[in-house]
Amino acid sequence: MNFTDIIKINILIVEDELLIAKNLSQKLEKLGYRIAGIVSSGADAIQRSEEQKPDLILMDIVIKGEIDGIETAAIINQRFDIPIIYTTAYADDETLQRAEKTGSYGYLLKPFKERELHATIKIALSKHQEALRMKNIIALAAAKSENRSRFISMAYHDLNTPLTTIQLSAEMLEYSDAGTKKSVTRIKKAVSNMSELLDDILMLSKAESGKLCLNLSQLNVTDVCTSILEELQPIVTEKHLVTFVAQTEPLHVNLDAKLLHHLLTNLLSNAIKYSPQGGNISLELSCKNQKIIFCVRDEGIGMTAEYEAKLFQQFERGANVGKIKGSGLGLCIVKHIVDLHGGTISVESAIGKGTTFIVALPFLSH
Repeated sequence: MNFTDIIKINILIVEDELLIAKNLSQKLEKLGYRIAGIVSSGADAIQRSEEQKPDLILMDIVIKGEIDGIETAAIINQRFDIPIIYTTAYADDETLQRAEKTGSYGYLLKPFKERELHATIKIALSKHQEALRMKNIIALAAAKSENRSRFISMAYHDLNTPLTTIQLSAEMLEYSDAGTKKSVTRIKKAVSNMSELLDDILMLSKAESGKLCLNLSQLNVTDVCTSILEELQPIVTEKHLVTFVAQTEPLHVNLDAKLLHHLLTNLLSNAIKYSPQGGNISLELSCKNQKIIFCVRDEGIGMTAEYEAKLFQQFERGANVGKIKGSGLGLCIVKHIVDLHGGTISVESAIGKGTTFIVALPFLSH
């Protein structure tokens, strides 16, 4: 970004301490930015955003009025596409977590240093442009889909949220050694979430285009189940009791290792995720009529009969999931994997009592 680019940037300052606001305004003008205004409350910030459409907002977290800076940012984020950088005199863990959820583009600690102020603004504007570019790419990719608008909204949100977490946490590493471990953990989790979503989108695309093929190999299915349960330990809480029951001797059958891993990981992680109050979660392995049967049970929130009817459709999620995150792609992919193996999948569920998925895959030969 060169000097002529900066000249065009209008910044709205939301700060209820007038001396701090004036000092910040002077620093910004010295750097070549234009000030769209200074306001001290959330209500005024929302109104000014609507009237002037600034290029960027510097939002103090603690401001006057009925809503604080984070709540104000959430409203602005819903109504207008304006990047927001938070400013605050302190950076506790709870505040950072709230800030992450609103899609902020940065985080500045007071007192402001010109170099950090300038760098954070440039990063925020660059990230906003990248987000717009990503949104356009997703829109083009989904142009022929009947679910175009839902795909754009969900994929954009689910990709952008981890990016925000990555940026905020990375910036926190610069400010505090004490928060390094937690920030690194957030970065790793955000990268993992984004990677999983991209993998789901790619796999679904292959399945729908007929390019998802079986790569059969002889597997010890008992070992596969044990390994997957070990991998999922980091998301198992103290409230969960996860068990594995094999009603057969160690069994070697021909299946697609990668697809089986995806199938079981999805069902088991869902069982954990949709059991927020904890409870028993089990994976049962058995054989019957030349078929290997996987049974995943939980005691979670369950689902309605209406949702069961459209369970394996893209983007469908139960009405009772609340704030539990999900893309609505996982079970659609699971169904593709089961069909590809020539198997069947069924579900039994009741609201508040849990869900059981039963997958039966036939013994296959090379």
